[in-house]
Amino acid sequence: MWFSYLFIAALIGALGLQWWLMARQYKHVSQFSAAVPEAFSDKISLDAHQKAASYTIAKLNVAKVELLYAAAVLLAWTYGGGLNLLDQLWLSSIGDGLWYSVAVMVSFIIIGVLIDLPFSIYRTFVVEEKYGFNKMSTGLFIKDTITGIVVNLAIVTPLLWVVLWLMQSAGEIWWLYTWVLLVSFMLLMMFIYPTVIAPIFNKFIPLEDGDLKQRIEALLSRCGFASQGIFVMDGSKRSSHGNAYFTGFGQNKRIVFFDTLLESLAPQEIEAVLAHELGHFKHKHIRKQLIITATLMLGSLALLGWLMQQAWFYAGLGIQTESTHMALILFMLVISIFGIYFQPIFSFFSRKNEFEADDFAAKQSNANDLIQALVKLYKENASTLTPDPLYSAFHDSHPPAPVRVAYLSSKIRTE
Repeated sequence: MWFSYLFIAALIGALGLQWWLMARQYKHVSQFSAAVPEAFSDKISLDAHQKAASYTIAKLNVAKVELLYAAAVLLAWTYGGGLNLLDQLWLSSIGDGLWYSVAVMVSFIIIGVLIDLPFSIYRTFVVEEKYGFNKMSTGLFIKDTITGIVVNLAIVTPLLWVVLWLMQSAGEIWWLYTWVLLVSFMLLMMFIYPTVIAPIFNKFIPLEDGDLKQRIEALLSRCGFASQGIFVMDGSKRSSHGNAYFTGFGQNKRIVFFDTLLESLAPQEIEAVLAHELGHFKHKHIRKQLIITATLMLGSLALLGWLMQQAWFYAGLGIQTESTHMALILFMLVISIFGIYFQPIFSFFSRKNEFEADDFAAKQSNANDLIQALVKLYKENASTLTPDPLYSAFHDSHPPAPVRVAYLSSKIRTE
């Protein structure tokens, strides 16, 4: 069948493309590991630079295996009969009906998590451990895994029930009703995540009074940004990587700093990092991203609404029985393959947003402070300073380190 040939060709093409990009990244990082790039020579030692190169290559080696493993799992689900078997097991156990559809979907998700678990374990306790980033105990890892599954199922199961009910009962434009539901759900999750879900996994403590808090409050005042608080998260419980982020929606916005970030950066550098994040807010990047996501979701659901009525869509992927839940699972599997080819487009716009946020940070704080903060974060997180440009165009949402530092340096000269 023609759709089988198209899907196999897309899968082979995606595998070949990803493998080629990884090979380029491996060669590029290895080639430039002998010397620190000139722009960083007085800021990062050769040992730190080579550690970053070794860490990058170690992650690439895992990703190569994981890529082939994921392709094999995909083929096992489709042409190998895995989905047919799962479908028949539930049909024979609980009979036809809406809960049968939900059971197939939920079990598919749980099996997917379990299938990916060996790689998660290896990355955490081998790769991250080797390079000094892992702080998780085995007990905490098990607790996080179980808690994550339980919390996600508690959220996803009722959502799936409603989505599948709409697919089966809402007529030809079920996809429009489903889109409204999913967008509403997305906004709700953004609102409740900071106060309901995130505290299940981490502790959030209000930032203590002091110079840093005064700096941040002054910056927020200058930028006209209102939040529900500035919090410190116990990121060091799991990893030594540092980060900072905004979370929440509307009046429920929060600013969160990893405790590891506060330990590694000076107050003026933290202020510069926060100014960059505020730049995303001021340029309405989050709102624009939500609109783009909602638009793509609408198009995807409309496409699914058409595909689920086509017999070749099921038969072309080795599925014997047509059903709404099977159409949804197949669409999730197929879209992930075809989506790879569009990654550079999303990366391009993401980088554009990062440059705009850097512009804002240079005006509201100090470009040199942001450079110093970024260099420390590159060093602390063992981020490569020499990524392959083409690999980076596909995989990196932020500009490469040399490009970003050069851009910010130009802002210092024009200030």
